[in-house]
Amino acid sequence: MGIKGLQGFVARVCPDACRMVDLKEMAEKHRIDHPDVTPTIVVDAMSCVRRWYTPESWVCGGQWREYLTVLEDFIETFKAAGIELVFYFDGVVEEKKRDEWIKRRQQNNKEIANLFQFIKTHRKQPGRGMFVLPSALPTFTRFALKSLGQKTVCTLQEADFEVAAYALQHNCMGILGQDSDYLIYNTSPYFSIEKLCLDKLVTVMYSREDLCRALGLNMMHLPLFACLLGNDVVPENLLEGFWHKCLVICPSRNKSYNRRTSIILAVANYISKIQCLYSSLKHLEDMLPLGSDKTLLYRGMESYLLPGQQSPWIPPDARNVKMFSGQEETAMCRDKEIFQLAKEHHIQSENYAIFNILSNGVLECSNSLEDDCDTEIPGQALIYRPARQHIYSVLLESEGDGACPMVKEWFVYCGNPLQQPDLIQPVQPSIPGGTPNLKTLWFAKGPDVEKQRYSTFLSCFHLQDSMEELQALEAPVAAFCCLLTYLMLQVSSLSLEDLNAFVALILCLRGKSAAELASLQLVQVDSRAVHLGAVLVRGLTTLLMANSACGFPFRMDDLMPWKVFDGKLFQEKYQKSHRSCSLEELLEGNESLYTPFQNLKSLICKVCAVKKRTIQSRPRGNGFTTGTHRRELNPMFQQSHRSSFISPYHNQMRGNLWRNPQPQGKDVCIWNSFCEYYNRSAYSLYVYKCIYLYIVCLLLPCAHSTQQQNF
Repeated sequence: MGIKGLQGFVARVCPDACRMVDLKEMAEKHRIDHPDVTPTIVVDAMSCVRRWYTPESWVCGGQWREYLTVLEDFIETFKAAGIELVFYFDGVVEEKKRDEWIKRRQQNNKEIANLFQFIKTHRKQPGRGMFVLPSALPTFTRFALKSLGQKTVCTLQEADFEVAAYALQHNCMGILGQDSDYLIYNTSPYFSIEKLCLDKLVTVMYSREDLCRALGLNMMHLPLFACLLGNDVVPENLLEGFWHKCLVICPSRNKSYNRRTSIILAVANYISKIQCLYSSLKHLEDMLPLGSDKTLLYRGMESYLLPGQQSPWIPPDARNVKMFSGQEETAMCRDKEIFQLAKEHHIQSENYAIFNILSNGVLECSNSLEDDCDTEIPGQALIYRPARQHIYSVLLESEGDGACPMVKEWFVYCGNPLQQPDLIQPVQPSIPGGTPNLKTLWFAKGPDVEKQRYSTFLSCFHLQDSMEELQALEAPVAAFCCLLTYLMLQVSSLSLEDLNAFVALILCLRGKSAAELASLQLVQVDSRAVHLGAVLVRGLTTLLMANSACGFPFRMDDLMPWKVFDGKLFQEKYQKSHRSCSLEELLEGNESLYTPFQNLKSLICKVCAVKKRTIQSRPRGNGFTTGTHRRELNPMFQQSHRSSFISPYHNQMRGNLWRNPQPQGKDVCIWNSFCEYYNRSAYSLYVYKCIYLYIVCLLLPCAHSTQQQNF
């Protein structure tokens, strides 16, 4: 996460330490100097995803096919220059950095709340200044890069250390990212993703040597320098008194410098005057208010030492082994073969979340684009918790007494202060004969085992009774149908219109290119559809976790969002569905989709009916109206499109939707025309009632002299 203000300081005060470089030229030089090694850049992917996500629309849930083409272009540009890329992703949140993780999540909550307020006020996406990553973007970026044939590593600890270690060990050309910690590690050159001009392959390179010259330090000083400025290990609030002493000893000579710049220079001056000895570090530890943890500074220093490196501040025999070790001894899963496979799949980005659950019983989930003011839709963390409980049960097989260890969940949702993890009890899914053990699910072969994997997966979502119908569908459609059915069962506020929008989405998405999706224009953005899009995408990550736990009954690629979801397309389908448009319009005039649409919809409604879930029609119009107007639906319009939106529950609730008597006789045509126009415009139904009444009174004053009372 870096050292606050250091990179900006380098740009302003040490211009020689940040210079523009041509990566093609550097690659050529690297080939000459190392003829047996392909020029390789290690990419800190987590610090790059914001830069990679360039599709115009980002608020609607992700333009995944567009994003995939962006990643392809990025890879091909480096490939054309003869440069290989290795992508690293954070695989864990280390407990020493939990407080910082929580602060970031709370800050993200504020940003997302402001974002939804903007959408509700302006009915459009805000500018890039309010940009928030689409939900689960880093997770699916990892799988996207792997599907594009790239070496993709999911780390066993904080990514920056493993990135720096890999670059040093493999004599890499450099590191591409945006983290000032790469100025501290003694490793390959550090390139900026923010300053990268992709078409020319030029960017800014930050030089540690030039930084040291500007500060009067040497390379061995940099870890101590980082710790005394405050980093992920040593919190800034412990250093205020020390900074004050440094500023008194070495006040800033340049009055234009801000306080942070003055502190950086004063701390560097202080360090330059002390001896590089272990006793000097002990003196600093005694001087700082470190409380009960007197080793904080020592551990912060050690975190920058890569394998094989030494420091005069730390005795060699006192060093801990930094690379991953020890979790095998504390693993919740008791079979070494299972644990080892989970670990390998984790590192190779072939599974999702399984290793963290097995190794230490912890699972995190960052912020999603959810509207905390929408009380009708629970947080995605709560929606998918029952499914996760079944997945935990599959993974953490019960002891002899039938008990499973609890899982600590750090999930962001409305009302969760993140002061401590939620302790979640695994719950056995309902499977005849009991849940198969992991050895069977992961290692056994044969058609019977494949059937077990599939049924266990479905049981995590309470859908094991629908196995035959789901297996008859294409894999991506079956997975999407599974997720959508689970959602309809878990969230009672989801309506028939929501179901229609989701089903139309997956059917119309097939065959659309990234260019076609990019050209799609939205007249407005609906905040509820934004929320639902995020919930659905998070649901896809739950499918990934279930698929990983159950031995991969689906190919992971079949569960990816670019196969089943596009944010803008969903917005369009959602708005059309809630305006009660015709089936022809909803399915873009493609008659070949009519039968699949009815079949998927009937399947989901059938499963819900068996489980006593009634999916009701609750059209919300164009989203501009509020209050009771949002729930009104003209019964004559509903009747005229009966074949498009028929539901097994349709007749049960028709009488509750509209309290005014239906128009009769010739005025039905007038009324239907107005309703058709209303559903395509931005005015409330009340306005159209008044206009309709006015015209009726002009054209048919006698026949309708009594109808005014009805309005």
